[in-house]
Amino acid sequence: MTSTTSEPDRLPVSILTGFLGSGKTTLLSKLMHHPEMDRIAVIVNEFGEVGLDDALVMESNEDVVLLNSGCLCCTVRGDLVDTLKRLFKDRAKGNIPDFDRIVVETTGLADPAPILHTMMADPFLVTRFRLDGVITVVDAHHAMEQFDKQFESIKQAAVADRIVLTKTDVTDAETVTAVEKRLYELNPAAPVIKAVQGDVAPSVLFDAGLYNPKTKSADVGQWLREEAYRATEGHVHHHDHGHDHEHTHDGDHGHNHDHGHHHDVSRHDDHIHSFVLYFDEPLEWNRIAGALDMMAQTHGANILRIKGLLNLKELDDDQPVVVHAVQHMFHPPAKIEKWPSEDRRSRLVFIVRDLEKKTMESVMNSYLALEFA
Repeated sequence: MTSTTSEPDRLPVSILTGFLGSGKTTLLSKLMHHPEMDRIAVIVNEFGEVGLDDALVMESNEDVVLLNSGCLCCTVRGDLVDTLKRLFKDRAKGNIPDFDRIVVETTGLADPAPILHTMMADPFLVTRFRLDGVITVVDAHHAMEQFDKQFESIKQAAVADRIVLTKTDVTDAETVTAVEKRLYELNPAAPVIKAVQGDVAPSVLFDAGLYNPKTKSADVGQWLREEAYRATEGHVHHHDHGHDHEHTHDGDHGHNHDHGHHHDVSRHDDHIHSFVLYFDEPLEWNRIAGALDMMAQTHGANILRIKGLLNLKELDDDQPVVVHAVQHMFHPPAKIEKWPSEDRRSRLVFIVRDLEKKTMESVMNSYLALEFA
């Protein structure tokens, strides 16, 4: 039931996504010159897009370039699985310099879900790599229009663990505030990092996953951030602008929201919302696994992401199990050493499209015969 490979032995992989023109390539170029990136491999679609400076290139072959910063750059050859396997094997044989992190850049129109599925499902990758997080780059200047017209841009922001907001220096303050507000409503748990000309410290982008290399342990609180979702659920918040945002959120997308002059009743992000389900009593693995499997089969297309922490009857009370899903695909569950707090309730965080909390509760209830907290 649980994965056995220890976290420190697996290489962290970050997925870098963002809409066309968002500044993703500029961010990558800056990161690759950063002194903290000397042990990182970056997988890109085309070298030409990143615009590698010849003066920075130490050596290269047909699809791998070593920069004098120590950063390794490699193009996707075949599919991502082949590229990751090849990198891992070349590293093990000493054919390329050692690295301890990988960043995978997606194309501008890409839905990040298939890449996340690959990371979750391929047996070779699951045992050698761990998903560190999704970094989504959002162009403050064009975000409002993109969010209204392109559902993929909304999805990229909704599944992110970190959001990098670019072009804030050439966008008026009112628009930047409106974009931040919209991002908060879409994804209250993802920190929004402002970057001008791609200038971001790598330390704020990485280590967004379950495993915290600083403490060498699972940092469930930081990964799950359930309190952020709980705070927005079904409530309307009013903060003055002295705080970072003024947020409104309503779990029921059937309601109209007042978003000022940017509002359009049919806009994509009114269809996306998040909520947390809690379970007071320990759960039986077979039942909860069956419920989650049924949920993935029947509603997978509209479940953007699930993160959860489970208290299972079959295990020691002090060892919860972490579950993580993107749409219909579940990562192998992992047992962790201890609970993040005294609260021993199982909890599942959902980010969904056009699904109601009560629908999810009824699916779970039909399997578990439980009342929800």
